[in-house]
Amino acid sequence: MPEPLRSDHHFASDNTAGICPEAWAALQRANVGREPSYGADGWTQRATELIRGVFERPDAEVFFVFNGTAANALALASACESYHGIVGHEIAHIMVDECGAPGFFTGGATLLPCPGARAKLEPVAVERVLTRRSDLHFPKPRVLSLTQSTEWGTAYRPAEIAALSALARRHGLVVHMDGARFANAAAALAGEGATPADLTWRAGVDVLCFGGTKNGLNSTEALVFFNPELARDFAWRGKQAGQLASKMRFATAQWVGMLENGAWLRHAAHANRMAGRLADLLRAIPGVSLCLEPEVNAVFVRLAKTVAAALEARGWHFHAFIGDDGYRLMCSWDTRDEDLQALVQDLREVLSASS
Repeated sequence: MPEPLRSDHHFASDNTAGICPEAWAALQRANVGREPSYGADGWTQRATELIRGVFERPDAEVFFVFNGTAANALALASACESYHGIVGHEIAHIMVDECGAPGFFTGGATLLPCPGARAKLEPVAVERVLTRRSDLHFPKPRVLSLTQSTEWGTAYRPAEIAALSALARRHGLVVHMDGARFANAAAALAGEGATPADLTWRAGVDVLCFGGTKNGLNSTEALVFFNPELARDFAWRGKQAGQLASKMRFATAQWVGMLENGAWLRHAAHANRMAGRLADLLRAIPGVSLCLEPEVNAVFVRLAKTVAAALEARGWHFHAFIGDDGYRLMCSWDTRDEDLQALVQDLREVLSASS
């Protein structure tokens, strides 16, 4: 019988990676003895303190949910009524990948998509959406939603966030940040001197959905409210939505393991470096080009459909993402040089066979 095809999901998503060692060790430590339920435990208190420390905001309100869709939808519901509009990039996760959850949890708020180069919002385009209509027959804009890092692996600098936030303020909007890959953006921009605080509340962000799953945790995301008014009654909102974990310590212990010694940034920086190395390897292959230069842990490469299909036939998994020929390759906290070399070797063989 022929050997089974390799099934390598390594570059399909950073969701496919396992739990990182620091989170796993913290889970083991939390799995001893008894603790109070529903977030009244010491692990949850410690995780909250650490998150407040990361963002230099001791007054931030912090809540934990199971996944990014719940985090985004519930954060938006904290700011919106059913007649409101939510402005975001046209390919943002809330726009195309959350099955209408923002509308469901807000009771009917409307998503208002906005274009922007490199998957980033730009003030001129946002202003155009905000001023398009102001009559009672159109949703009233209430939230500006940013994604950091974006679906195309680009990152907003503090000045860009501040400019968009200032625009939002002029129009009476709340600023929400989908930070499913915030760690990758923070690691990438640390070299430019930007801190997590600079990338959030100092630049005008009201609420951040701080991603854990894509950076080595399991089923735990944190909502960080820098505007305490938005957090009012959020505990009840989360409970009603089925997002209050009874054994909360197993969600929050992972954050303690990641944040106490800076592992969250180290792992994100490693994923970013691997993406940079993969981009270098791909550039060295004749006939292969990148869609854009990687800034975080995503590499977008142009491939003929026949080439992509041949790689998939060899067991590789990845996603079509930009146009007809742009494919996304994600690196993770556990990506190794050997993984990069194996993919590139197969790509070289496929290209050679098709030439």
